[in-house]
Amino acid sequence: VQLQASGGGLVQTGDSLILSCAVSGRIFSSWSLGWVRQGPGKDREFVANVRWGAGTTYYSASVKGRFTISRDSGKKTVYLRMDRLKPEDTAVYYCAAGTQINEYTLWGQGTQVTVSS
Repeated sequence: VQLQASGGGLVQTGDSLILSCAVSGRIFSSWSLGWVRQGPGKDREFVANVRWGAGTTYYSASVKGRFTISRDSGKKTVYLRMDRLKPEDTAVYYCAAGTQINEYTLWGQGTQVTVSS
């Protein structure tokens, strides 16, 4: 299984951005697909997760209400829609997969998101 993240860029405070994570290989319905970010000088931080089969979602407190995670089973892609972006959302965003939320064993490459004030 390989994960390919895309969609990062430079935006202004309050803007929106959509990240995509294309998954190649077999995905099990019980798997969790998520996004984790790492800001400059910060530790990695869980952002959001979706259960592949059920579609149930989970968010960190820092993004709940602003970010939306979703998946398209036909396209085998996970999306992260980010609204009302803030400078503190600046980070490299990684998509990841595993059997448990925030216990990911498969990682894609990161995509840089920079939010200017």
